[in-house]
Amino acid sequence: MRILVTGGAGFIGSALIRHLIRDSDHEVLNFDKLTYAGVLTSLEPIDADPRYSFIQGDICDADAVRSAITEFRPDVIAHLAAESHVDRSIDGPGEFIQTNIVGTFNMLQQALGYWRALDEAGQAAFRFHHISTDEVFGSLGDEGYFTETTSYDPRSPYSASKAASDHLVRAWHETYGLPTLITNCSNNYGPYHFPEKLIPLIIIRALAGDPLPVYGDGSNVRDWLYVEDHARALRRVFEQGAPGQTYNVGGNSERRNIDVVRTICETLDRESPRTDGKPYADQIGFVTDRLGHDHRYAIDASKIRAELGWEPIETFEDGIAKTVRWYLDNRGWWQAILDQRYDTGRLGKGK
Repeated sequence: MRILVTGGAGFIGSALIRHLIRDSDHEVLNFDKLTYAGVLTSLEPIDADPRYSFIQGDICDADAVRSAITEFRPDVIAHLAAESHVDRSIDGPGEFIQTNIVGTFNMLQQALGYWRALDEAGQAAFRFHHISTDEVFGSLGDEGYFTETTSYDPRSPYSASKAASDHLVRAWHETYGLPTLITNCSNNYGPYHFPEKLIPLIIIRALAGDPLPVYGDGSNVRDWLYVEDHARALRRVFEQGAPGQTYNVGGNSERRNIDVVRTICETLDRESPRTDGKPYADQIGFVTDRLGHDHRYAIDASKIRAELGWEPIETFEDGIAKTVRWYLDNRGWWQAILDQRYDTGRLGKGK
């Protein structure tokens, strides 16, 4: 198939593209604006492959999107382009509204026009796959899980913008018949993760000898999904999923934030000990909690397992070990980001 991936220079998008080029025969077009979090070096392992191509473009630019779709003629649009960092959405929600809501509207409109012009077989085969987050469901207590029928209850500008985009995708399916798919995933981690997110931030700050900030008392819980497991899930959904359906994708790896940080510190103690012999955990410090910080997320992924036969392969312990090792072995990738555009300082204090 021909797969158009929006946001393919981002963390999850680049993992999906590397997976498709490495493990399938699909052709891939990467359509990415290259904002601060778009890193083309994440695609260096496959960027010379003749089945991969790249166009720099903005999903809010109707002409650019229409041109890319018309020329590439995709069988699948995998829509990952989004502003995705909760703390940044607290400081500057406008970009999240523009990219995540207006951009998704534009993608749907251009996909609909393209789909309507296809022949009957092309229409039957086409899929618009919208990749979303479990954060649209709000906050869980100490028990229970998000399912595909959980009511939406977003708490941050980021999750509200993603909830809105999910609703648009469903509306374009119900109103216009566009064959859409939606996946809502838990927290991703793994190689090539932009340094603003928790796990790479902790690794990089630990190696620099900087304080390791943990929000509140560190008791907030997330379900962690190794990004390569997620890439396999996305491919399974757009290859086999039923139009109009939603699938939750989770890693079966709930952990408190403080335990995630301690696990990273313990892994670094083994893999790259401090020169003074002290444990990296000595650098942990608690800071003022994030505004509106959701207590717990947990995914029930039984639907995708039962209907499509997908389940995560990577355990959290093995995934963290691989991730830490990757950051130790690929300092050039993340150091270039720090040098050019990101200083690992605190975001999300509100303005």
